[in-house]
Amino acid sequence: MRRDADVPVDVDVDVVVIGAGQAGLSSAYHLGRAGLDHVVLDHAPRPGGAWQFRWPSLTYGKVHGMHALPGMELTGADPLRPSSQVIGEYFAAYEDRFDLRVRRPVDVSAVREGDVGRLRVETSAGVWSARALINATGTWDRPFWPRYPGQETFCGRQLHTANYPGPREFAGARVIVVGGGTSAVQHLLEIAEVAAETTWVTRRPPVFRDGSFGEAEGRAAVALVDDRVRRGLPPQSVVSVTGLPLNDAVRAGLASGVLDRRPVFDRITPTGVAWVDGSHMDADVILWATGFRADVDHLAPLRLREPGGGIRVEGTRAVRDERIHLVGYGPSASTIGANRAGGAAVREIRRLLGREAAGVPVG
Repeated sequence: MRRDADVPVDVDVDVVVIGAGQAGLSSAYHLGRAGLDHVVLDHAPRPGGAWQFRWPSLTYGKVHGMHALPGMELTGADPLRPSSQVIGEYFAAYEDRFDLRVRRPVDVSAVREGDVGRLRVETSAGVWSARALINATGTWDRPFWPRYPGQETFCGRQLHTANYPGPREFAGARVIVVGGGTSAVQHLLEIAEVAAETTWVTRRPPVFRDGSFGEAEGRAAVALVDDRVRRGLPPQSVVSVTGLPLNDAVRAGLASGVLDRRPVFDRITPTGVAWVDGSHMDADVILWATGFRADVDHLAPLRLREPGGGIRVEGTRAVRDERIHLVGYGPSASTIGANRAGGAAVREIRRLLGREAAGVPVG
């Protein structure tokens, strides 16, 4: 069931969920089962979360670790279809099956302190007043662009993973890919098939992970990310602490030299990039596969950030305001982590609202 975004001002609900990706839909599912009055606000034009914006050559078979939403498996998907289509259709079917209250497109501009202990959620479609809030905005809308001397003088094309169009546009070009993550490796492997030349640069030598990655390794990786958010530091991705998985395509890239890595350059010139030793490489394109940052600027009026730059979180709860839960943030920024965190957030919110009903101050 699709719903338009037209609502009156000052709608009272128990919980507002911001974002309708994996984390937001999981949270909405658990809110519905808990019987809590809620609304899901999504700025995207259609179902699919950030997946709908992925490049066409990222087929479903190449997706790294897609986990089913609670209560409904994703089965029979064609691994050769674009992941944006497969997962977009799956999310749309999920919203319909569980009658989730997704309103789109709705842009949330700010969350502020409201009246009598409630939260005021200001949006392009009106104002909601909530007793608690689940923030599930992810990172896709905040691509990270590093800055280097001379960057503005480059005469070629610069783009980020967030607007990567697939390999065909790089046919015959000299391409430099910057970044040490999975996206950089995927870009390199497919661009190298059509480009005149590719070069991979990273700040640190990449670490490739061979062999199995079991439950114990997963818990250890999540614990490292969790430690950062508990200390109020900006979160790192789980992938950043697990290393890059070796598969047949990556092994072939290493053997062919496509994945030979150079240290990151020191400056950008009009025709390419240069290193401190005086060496220079010409380029037509610089592709920044440099990751994303948490999209939480709309929470700024609540002053949740710590001196270290992040929001300190215990489980999913913001330490500075127990009404705010961040799902898909830090250690829950994976599809299976988002599912579990959505359920955990709703359980805490139920306890919070029960205390509120009993007259215990919250906030």
